[in-house]
Amino acid sequence: MKVIVAIDGSEESFYALKWALDFLLVGPKDNADDVATSTGTATLEAPQAGSHENVSMVTLVYVMQPFQNYVLPAAGSAELRKEQEEKAAAILARALEICKDKMIKAETLILRGDPKDMICEATEQRHVDLLVVGSRGLGMVKRAFLGSVSSYCAHHAKCPVVIVKPPKESGKQ
Repeated sequence: MKVIVAIDGSEESFYALKWALDFLLVGPKDNADDVATSTGTATLEAPQAGSHENVSMVTLVYVMQPFQNYVLPAAGSAELRKEQEEKAAAILARALEICKDKMIKAETLILRGDPKDMICEATEQRHVDLLVVGSRGLGMVKRAFLGSVSSYCAHHAKCPVVIVKPPKESGKQ
């Protein structure tokens, strides 16, 4: 099964990743060394002889939103772009570590553009079986102004979409 999990650095997206790993994906049971992870863009080693053939794999997608050059001078935009890339690498490294702990094969994909469009486009181009996104729990007003990535993906992705809501906090009422 090919699964994409959208990661944005929020705790809700990491919860969605953990949920997907626990409830949807099955890793090898006897040898953690067979698990291959990669950083960067979409390269993953094929399973070696003797490894499990039905090991599920997850693609971790992070979308960097572009910034407009007219807002910042050209010199400042290069620094911002580098910071964005470092932030993306750190977020995906944390996600890869979660996958490694659960013994699930994972690859990463960093995209640039509008997250809603890029996530849906990635699911179509990669012919994935399932898209998993976290729900940030925005209220009606914030959702109206900011838009909801999970809602957009549920309506526009060309594959089934699971929207994982975070657990209810016992202290909140």
